[in-house]
Amino acid sequence: MVRRKSSDKDQSPQSRLHALGVARLNLIGKHSSQLMDAYIKGHFDETSVNDSALDKLVKGRILHRPDETQPLSLRPDLNGLIASLTEDERKRQINADVAGQLEQIRTRVKHFTDAQYRGDYAGSEHHFQLLTEKVHDMTGQFSDAIVSLWNRLNSDFGFVSNLSDKIRENELAQKQLRRLLDGFELIDFNELIELAQSSGPLRKLLVSQLQVVISDHSSSLLEVQKRLVELMARFRQQQERAQLISNMAAFLKQHPNFQVGDYPNRSKVPENINVAAPIIASASVALDKVGDQQELGDIVRSLELTTSTPVEPLVSGGEFDLEEVLAVEAKHQQLKEDVENFFISLFDGGKSVSALAYLEETALDWDGETWLFQVIAEYEGLARDTRQRFAFEKMKHPQSAFNQLEIIEDVHLSVI
Repeated sequence: MVRRKSSDKDQSPQSRLHALGVARLNLIGKHSSQLMDAYIKGHFDETSVNDSALDKLVKGRILHRPDETQPLSLRPDLNGLIASLTEDERKRQINADVAGQLEQIRTRVKHFTDAQYRGDYAGSEHHFQLLTEKVHDMTGQFSDAIVSLWNRLNSDFGFVSNLSDKIRENELAQKQLRRLLDGFELIDFNELIELAQSSGPLRKLLVSQLQVVISDHSSSLLEVQKRLVELMARFRQQQERAQLISNMAAFLKQHPNFQVGDYPNRSKVPENINVAAPIIASASVALDKVGDQQELGDIVRSLELTTSTPVEPLVSGGEFDLEEVLAVEAKHQQLKEDVENFFISLFDGGKSVSALAYLEETALDWDGETWLFQVIAEYEGLARDTRQRFAFEKMKHPQSAFNQLEIIEDVHLSVI
């Protein structure tokens, strides 16, 4: 009996993936020293290995040549991996592509629910494991990004040499923080609740655990933001003092004989300082002086006495007219009913209808402006799902070329 040797076709995809990964990792470990030198220098020394090893590193997607005129260098993924492992904040990148990761999570949830619907419990367990890994990867990237920001703060941006570079690094960190906050805003827990539906494991993974993690990350980012603002204020103060000192040093180089004078004790103030208007002292009648009482009395008696017009007492308003209020409410209710009938009539026509044209055809006794305002208000008051069934277009034109004011002439609606 001849025993057939197993080939690659007989291996499962997981086995081939495992073998390929082990081979690539062994290749990285075998040339770790040369790869680390390439990370530090920015390019790979092609003379450090033989041609066979160099060909394996290129085919193994470890090295690449960006351009024909440039030397071999590490691929960005490997460069970022080394920066993350060594906590090198100068080359470490923050991945905040939350939108793409959420799309993958939605797709994985659909695979999981479809497998459960078909009764494929092994497939659903596999998809749930992949979904768990994807959620943990997303939260782990947030955690790594926050740790990166904290490392930058704790080192007081020590890897830059001057204040201008520190300020630029602070602004870069603030932009990264803003991107992380924007990524948090993309996570809609109401949507995740709808995706989870009645599945307990999905609700625990996508709602309970994720909400706790995002809340903790938000608190950490708030502390990072406070620290960034404090550092920016400190850097700005140091920059102002350094600029003042450098300007003073430049002035002293141009005027070597300059001596600082005692300005408070000078008897003659320079012209450019003594330019303020004189202060007029406040004056008041001295009633405590007995000698001036007679003169003050004569002045008061010589003043003309003016009589003020008597103020008429406030008159209370008239009685409350309930019939008038009820008439206004009835008129407004009638306007709402006419607008509702206009929306109902759109389902019969199936084409775009002008609000003012409908008002003219039905001969309703409403002012055109009042009618348009009520139509717009009724449309804005509809639920989101109901509003999406209508095509709503405002016919407007700019009031002037010198401002952004636009005049609404008409409103066209149709049923989608």
